[in-house]
Amino acid sequence: MNASTEAAREVREGKLFIDGRWTAGSANDVRPDYNPATGEVFAQVHQATRADAIRAVDAAHRVKDEWANLVVSRRAEILLSCADALAAMADDVRDVLIKESGSTFPKAMFEVMSGIDLLRSAAGDARHIFGETLPHSMQGQIGLTLRRPLGVIAGIAPFNAPFWLAMKKVVLALAAGNTFVLKPSEETPVTGLKIAELFERGGLPAGVLNVIPGPASEIGDVLLTDPRVRMLTFTGSTRVGRHLAVEAARHMKKVTLELGGKNPLIVLRDADLDYAARAACFGIFFHQGQVCMANSRIIVEAPVYDEFVERFVARAATYKVGDPRDPDTVIGPLIRRTQCDVIDAQVADAQAKGARLLLGGTHEGNFYTQTVLAEVNSGMQIYDEESFGPVTSIIRVENAEEALRVANDTSYGLSSGVITNDLQKAFDLALRLEAGMVHINDTTVSDEAHVPFGGTKMSGVGREGGRYSMEEMTEVKWITIQMGQRQFPF
Repeated sequence: MNASTEAAREVREGKLFIDGRWTAGSANDVRPDYNPATGEVFAQVHQATRADAIRAVDAAHRVKDEWANLVVSRRAEILLSCADALAAMADDVRDVLIKESGSTFPKAMFEVMSGIDLLRSAAGDARHIFGETLPHSMQGQIGLTLRRPLGVIAGIAPFNAPFWLAMKKVVLALAAGNTFVLKPSEETPVTGLKIAELFERGGLPAGVLNVIPGPASEIGDVLLTDPRVRMLTFTGSTRVGRHLAVEAARHMKKVTLELGGKNPLIVLRDADLDYAARAACFGIFFHQGQVCMANSRIIVEAPVYDEFVERFVARAATYKVGDPRDPDTVIGPLIRRTQCDVIDAQVADAQAKGARLLLGGTHEGNFYTQTVLAEVNSGMQIYDEESFGPVTSIIRVENAEEALRVANDTSYGLSSGVITNDLQKAFDLALRLEAGMVHINDTTVSDEAHVPFGGTKMSGVGREGGRYSMEEMTEVKWITIQMGQRQFPF
């Protein structure tokens, strides 16, 4: 069998999942989905239209009360069944992530195993949606609060961690008693459809989850304007997130936004430099830098700057760039060729303004080599702009206070890290860093099922994970009970 015949046999078909059924789009619009490593067609995917999006919302709205009122033990049982289904599908989901998003083997396995953990964790979270009692000044009055599901929630997922980040939205919304409409990234639609498949295998009732791949221009307007959709949760670029925030406010819709980052990793003069170099390399080259948490700015105190740079570059130069199916590959392809042009422009601008290119700065096809710039300053595009690729800037500072100033000198505020043996200094910096997440003696890349993931400033609004998602995806209801008759003033 020749290579082209084998590739043709591997092309998948992706259909919409609406009301528990796999269906073609109403316009019969089928588009190719490409493997970013090879450029070959990976799948042919049916595209949802506005009418299909309305059908998905119809289905989710029809069953919302039934799902919300299902006893919590049954909801938990279904989530655990879905965890078992995902474990059985692990190899298939892993392969989809590698072929559709360019994930390396370890990164794809991280998404799958984290998804299993999330389902099991959420089964427990479903039992921990608590209210409280309130003291009142009115004689004989008892007050209490309940948390109730919102109803229909819509989610728009990104391409970079398309399984894990979509799963966080879907699973925790369902655990809280909501129904869901998921729009996968246009770059990774099959991954989103795998989520529908695992919930179908796990026994989720029809209509509770609907997955509709397709163009944002067709689907997004329905999800934003339909009053039955009570909340929109989005992970993606700050530019798109700002637009969605405005439109959601126009329609009085709750929104959580997990957006971009220009994350600082501070290396202080007393740090273990070998460890700091390892941490910094993982933090920028994991999934070839296409991570909102990536430490794309490494801020190093002057006394150890040169030594750190030498160790960091030496380590980075050893990483293999290539086929993401190869277990030895560290850096796979970027999701699209045009992102290479964006990085090229940033690197050229930095060099023209005095930065030193220590490594990389080249690409072939979608593969951008690991790239390191030194002596970067605030006058360069790359100082402020997110690169979303395997490129980092190393910035020299005189002391910890200057490191803090440089770290906070950005419109973003997602993740940050501080590497030092001085715990008091580290905690002081952690309190003053303008970021939603601070990791002491670790890289900036970290996430788990139960943590409050999210940022400040232009990095987003709201938190995702465990009970924090539960709070975002429910609303508080205040109830009073009057014991005996209240005395009114007239």
